[in-house]
Amino acid sequence: MALPKSVRIAILALLIAVVAFFAWRSSRPKLVPVVFATVDVGRVERTIANTRAGTVQACRRAKLAPPSGGQIVSLPVHEGDRVRAGQLLLELWSQNGVAQERMAQEQARGAALHAQQLCGNADIADRDAQRAKQLHRDGLLPDDQLDRAVSSARTLRAACDAARAEAQQGEAGVQVVRANLTRTALRAPFDGVVAKINGEVGEFTTPSPPGIPTPPVIDLIDDRCLYVTAPIDEVDVAQVRVGQPATITVEALPGRRFPARVRRVAPYVVDVEKQARTVDVEVELANPADAKTFLVGYSADVEIILDARDNVVRVPTQALREGNRVLVANAAGVLEERRVDPGIANWAFTEVRGGVERGQKVAVSIERQGVVPGAHVVEETAQKR
Repeated sequence: MALPKSVRIAILALLIAVVAFFAWRSSRPKLVPVVFATVDVGRVERTIANTRAGTVQACRRAKLAPPSGGQIVSLPVHEGDRVRAGQLLLELWSQNGVAQERMAQEQARGAALHAQQLCGNADIADRDAQRAKQLHRDGLLPDDQLDRAVSSARTLRAACDAARAEAQQGEAGVQVVRANLTRTALRAPFDGVVAKINGEVGEFTTPSPPGIPTPPVIDLIDDRCLYVTAPIDEVDVAQVRVGQPATITVEALPGRRFPARVRRVAPYVVDVEKQARTVDVEVELANPADAKTFLVGYSADVEIILDARDNVVRVPTQALREGNRVLVANAAGVLEERRVDPGIANWAFTEVRGGVERGQKVAVSIERQGVVPGAHVVEETAQKR
């Protein structure tokens, strides 16, 4: 049975509409998703950065060991303890030294008493000699008796001086023994925190032989003052000066930037095989209170600020194409290439002195396929992860 003419016409019209839709759809330009950034006004810094990760260091760090060997009898501190300068950290067995000190003190005391006795006799002899001289002037004492009195006084005075010297020698001996005793006690040279202890009570420790380093018994860190040592490429380091402003970023504290300044530039180049030649630059925190958030040994990055400009028109550095060009979407959603006049720059922003205006949007996802001049684009609100 044949279909009515009206039905056939309707079906034909539907088929024509479908074909026309697909033809329109296939001829429509493909939209490329693009991430845009708005050209704004702000601060731009010209910086140089380290070539490899730097390290957080303590201004004072001492790896301590007693100057003499012996058995550990006292270890009054633990890892993580805060200590004061002069506080006892470790003590070695020293009973023999204590006995030697007591003996030296008694010997010094005996020498002092002996000197006191001889000097007393010398004083008496001096007075006798003075009286003998007076009697001799009055003609009441023969010459030979005067000579004996004067000679006796001189002899006893010499004995007194010798005894006093022996007494001083005895006191020096006491000081020597006491100095040796201090070699059995290890005290903190400065305020700090005990980072590591290598030893236990009852164990023996020995000083390092020449040329054979051994682990220190106690590692003491003054964590109130910290800085970062970072390697800077030899090509860039000529621009670095002590006192220049800088910023420190720490991987363990993401999103935070700490103001700092250059405190030292090493006077030599480090030549490491298969790596770029670098110069170690030390950067200290501008705010010492920030040191409380750091740990010694953290890996850190440094940016040294060579120049800075405020309130300048800027674009994200990642938006720049070869030849100082950027891609801007026109009103029809088509990318146009614009040449800009760049100023100072860093990894985040580049100053532009012409070519784009504040408020315009530039493409930052320029590495994507299809992001080229003439492409029809659609804005993507966030970069895909």
